[in-house]
Amino acid sequence: MDSAVQVFLETDRLILRRFTMDDVDNLAVLDADPDVMRFVNGGMPTSSEEIENEVLPAFLGYYQRYPGYGFWAAIERSSGEFLGWFHFRPGPGAALDQAELGYRLRKSAWGKGYATEGSRALIRKGFTEFGVQCVTAEAMAANEASRRVMEKAGLTLVRIFHGPLPDAIGGDEVETVEYALQKADWERQDKGHANAAR
Repeated sequence: MDSAVQVFLETDRLILRRFTMDDVDNLAVLDADPDVMRFVNGGMPTSSEEIENEVLPAFLGYYQRYPGYGFWAAIERSSGEFLGWFHFRPGPGAALDQAELGYRLRKSAWGKGYATEGSRALIRKGFTEFGVQCVTAEAMAANEASRRVMEKAGLTLVRIFHGPLPDAIGGDEVETVEYALQKADWERQDKGHANAAR
């Protein structure tokens, strides 16, 4: 990996690094898969122009505005392959100690535990290094795979509501779920896992 690349976090199988403007093609391929985009906007691809002019500049802006937060390219350690991304950042209008977790991975990475592995690592880093007090995540209620990741990462369902599909044309409302994990609950879970491993 290029020495100029800024690694944010490493797990057993993943490297999470900062995005650069060289990631346009990686994101375009990711967002071109209708299955990947199904629960984002109904399956519509994101154009390379939109990625270059809007998406990536927004991603890069987080690194300056919110130290420790942002969008992170997920790289498979064994192959160096771009798998997708995670985000860990304050939600719209939220306090800096309230982090929102999200992820979007290539279909080839589905079902292998990468989303759970990256999510757990970000949650740990947030609670232990960045003063996060609560982690939340949202998904369409029908997105069972994403909901399983949230549950495996320790989050629990807090509410079901109807809200607009974020990137959908026409602003259709969909049943949405919100999950959350408080720092104190994570500490209890973490202590329980540590004791069970002894």
